[in-house]
Amino acid sequence: MQYLVSVIADETYSATDEEMAATIAFNKGLQADGYWVFAGGLTEPSTATVVDNRGGEALFTDGPFLESKEHLAGFWVMEAPDLDVALELAAAGSKACNRKVEVRPFQ
Repeated sequence: MQYLVSVIADETYSATDEEMAATIAFNKGLQADGYWVFAGGLTEPSTATVVDNRGGEALFTDGPFLESKEHLAGFWVMEAPDLDVALELAAAGSKACNRKVEVRPFQ
């Protein structure tokens, strides 16, 4: 089963050199152990554009869809046999990047 592990940040600052090194090492471990599907970091929320095309014409709005102290800073998509393994991997990822993470299974 695949899981989305979202990295949650409460400040818009770049990772330290130590955090980046730990995250790179964590990523290499995911790849070596067969859990890696995809991962990526995101730019700050102010670079977002919200697109709403539910009406007759698409509406484009600058900025995040909601104002919050916390924001999505990056993510991993992991392949794990069950939620327990996904949570163990997420805990290690949280430690590596020094941020909170949220784990959600794909449908």
